[in-house]
Amino acid sequence: MEKDEFRKISIIHEFENFIIQKNYSNNTLISYIDDLYYFYLFVKKDLNKVVEEDIRDYLEYLNLKKENVSSIRRKISTFKTFYKFLYNNNYMDKKDYPMTRIAYPKAEKKLPKFVYYNDLLEIINESEKDKDGVRDRLIIEMLYATGVRVSELVNIKYEDIDYDNKRIIITGKGNKQRVVYFGDYALEVLVEYIKTHDRNKDNYLFTNAKGGKITDRGVRYILDNIMAKLSVKTHVTPHVLRHTFATDMLNNGCDIKVVQELLGHSSLRTTEVYTHVTNERLKEVYYSCHPRRDRDE
Repeated sequence: MEKDEFRKISIIHEFENFIIQKNYSNNTLISYIDDLYYFYLFVKKDLNKVVEEDIRDYLEYLNLKKENVSSIRRKISTFKTFYKFLYNNNYMDKKDYPMTRIAYPKAEKKLPKFVYYNDLLEIINESEKDKDGVRDRLIIEMLYATGVRVSELVNIKYEDIDYDNKRIIITGKGNKQRVVYFGDYALEVLVEYIKTHDRNKDNYLFTNAKGGKITDRGVRYILDNIMAKLSVKTHVTPHVLRHTFATDMLNNGCDIKVVQELLGHSSLRTTEVYTHVTNERLKEVYYSCHPRRDRDE
């Protein structure tokens, strides 16, 4: 069965609508459908008839394929969301729920990548040389100033922005709203952008060359083009700028709970990964600077 046909299956179609209503990003939706589709090809049965053993067989198959841990964890998360949806909508009885005893494998300890401030300045300076340099610089400034996800950035509308107080209302995952802030550098570029760019009919802040709403992929394409012209070692993506925002905030003494709120993390544990980054940086600075770090030979 092709993926398009799979999406037409009643419960899959309903689940897809459920995810859309939750206001999850398009990338999340695509991941959910892909995870379910390839699982469906593996088990060769209706997904509402799956039992725990089917799930375990599939996870064993993924392990044998050397699938990385983060990918397996994401698939388990997909299955938990999907089967909870089926149970809540009376497609299966509680006794048939297959995820009760399925545990996540231990996550790999992978520190978030970030970019140093001097490199960030290079990126900002290079962005101004693009065909639409004002827009591209504003994209970089806003990603770094606010720490928003790229899916949140592209959905900012003019009416979400409070210019006087330099803040933006962001609608994030699960339609949850939060307030983020930006500084004078971003404001300066924002004012110039508004003067030089027409509003599109849907009132989205960032537009593409045709005047339509810019996409997540469009923003990544802009960043990739900028990075191709620079010698910055870190592969900088919109999410790396989000990591950089969090790391710099913590390095400069911001309370971790404030960073959690600004990032829109539901769990403090997610934000705590950035404390490891700042600790690693402190260690690096110490060993490069302290005169008594090593015993003389």
